[in-house]
Amino acid sequence: MPTLQIEHDVQDYDSWKKLFDSDPIGRKKSGVSRYRIYRPSDKPSSVIIDLDFDEMANLLIALDALKKLWGNIPGSVMANPVSRIFELMESKEL
Repeated sequence: MPTLQIEHDVQDYDSWKKLFDSDPIGRKKSGVSRYRIYRPSDKPSSVIIDLDFDEMANLLIALDALKKLWGNIPGSVMANPVSRIFELMESKEL
């Protein structure tokens, strides 16, 4: 299961969350099966989003759509996006 992790700065979490919830790239249609949002306790002006996909091809298409979107979002909502792609190697509930 590939995961796209995105981290970026936010000035106002509620404004950012409203934009995220509007789902401008159509997460489900893009192949996102699950997402998680984190705020680092030592840096509340930042968010980290994990988007899980069933297929790497869908992840790459969604990442391309996100990069286009980021160029159109004002810096007052989010800034400095960094993306990483991970492959889950093992997961175990204890």
